[in-house]
Amino acid sequence: MATGVDRVELAYLARFLEDDTPCFGFVRTAFGYLLLDRAGLEAVQVRLEGRHSWGRADFLSRYLRGRTDAGKRAEADFRRLAIARAAPWRLSSMLENIPKPCRYFNVGHSNLTTRVLSSLKRVGVEINALVHDVIPLEYPQFQRPGTVAPFRDKLKCVQKWANLVIYNSADTQHRAEAQMAAWGQVPKSIVAHLGTVRPSPDLSALPEGLPPEQPYFVIVGTIEPRKNHAFLLDIWEKLGPDAPLLLICGSRGWNNEAVFERLDRMTADGPVREIPNLSDAALAALVQHASGALFPSLAEGFGLPPLEALLLETRVLCNDLGVLREFLGYMPVYASVFDEYQWLKVIQAWAETPEMENNPKGFEGPTWDDHFNKVLSLRV
Repeated sequence: MATGVDRVELAYLARFLEDDTPCFGFVRTAFGYLLLDRAGLEAVQVRLEGRHSWGRADFLSRYLRGRTDAGKRAEADFRRLAIARAAPWRLSSMLENIPKPCRYFNVGHSNLTTRVLSSLKRVGVEINALVHDVIPLEYPQFQRPGTVAPFRDKLKCVQKWANLVIYNSADTQHRAEAQMAAWGQVPKSIVAHLGTVRPSPDLSALPEGLPPEQPYFVIVGTIEPRKNHAFLLDIWEKLGPDAPLLLICGSRGWNNEAVFERLDRMTADGPVREIPNLSDAALAALVQHASGALFPSLAEGFGLPPLEALLLETRVLCNDLGVLREFLGYMPVYASVFDEYQWLKVIQAWAETPEMENNPKGFEGPTWDDHFNKVLSLRV
């Protein structure tokens, strides 16, 4: 199941490959940097989309300790597809081969380092960076150990080197620029909501026994503190023996041992079940037939899962976050996670009326065409 950032990177890759403008891909590996041309990027695209398998791991991959076999194979293919390679200290020399003028788009929070961005600036490349959120700085208690300081360094690099910062929401823009203002000048920026693609549900892709015949609810996302699964587990305890099914769709994350222990105590035939590792099509089918999709998240940069639930005409109950109101409007039911009674009330009502006629209809959501029309038409 692709993450939200994964989907953004794939959307940008597809958009640039649609144009006849020369385009290049920039890859950091364990042994230095690689440059891919259009043909290389097209080869990567078909692999990422599952239309072609990754090749065999190469000789250098033997030295990549701790990498999965899939990671070794992917990096080996990147090396085979590259038109140029450079050791870290030779990065600027490699980048000089790119035709100018050139715009660099970093849309995944990776490679936001002084080495990379200063090298791009040195050879006259315009830097555009997409910032998804600043949650690690606002909620450090939710993060993996050792990730907060590196994230701060990345944002400082954006603040120092970017010609243009792209924000996925006005809420993210406000929060990020408040951080940057404390460090000095705030770079030029725009807000361009991420595009969405209507999910394609496939019931046949679901494991046996799914979807359940009885009313059920879903929560979609990695089981990590920010997503606030503990809140829903408390709700289900209060619902008691007559509780509807709650399907937790996502893999286990980090800093959430108390929640993991509670889940481990759940029985296979109980009202709360974990359903990890679903394909996108299977997950969409499960969400589409749910009595409601629940999102008690404490913070979001954008919020793709509730948006996709609305595209599937599934009712959404979510925490009252400004960023969700920004692009979901009046379509969900908003309830603060400090108002447990309201959550109980809505869940009980939806469980009793799983086929309500007033399921959300007509929600379109932002499009990738709108996003790229705004981002690519602006020159700094």
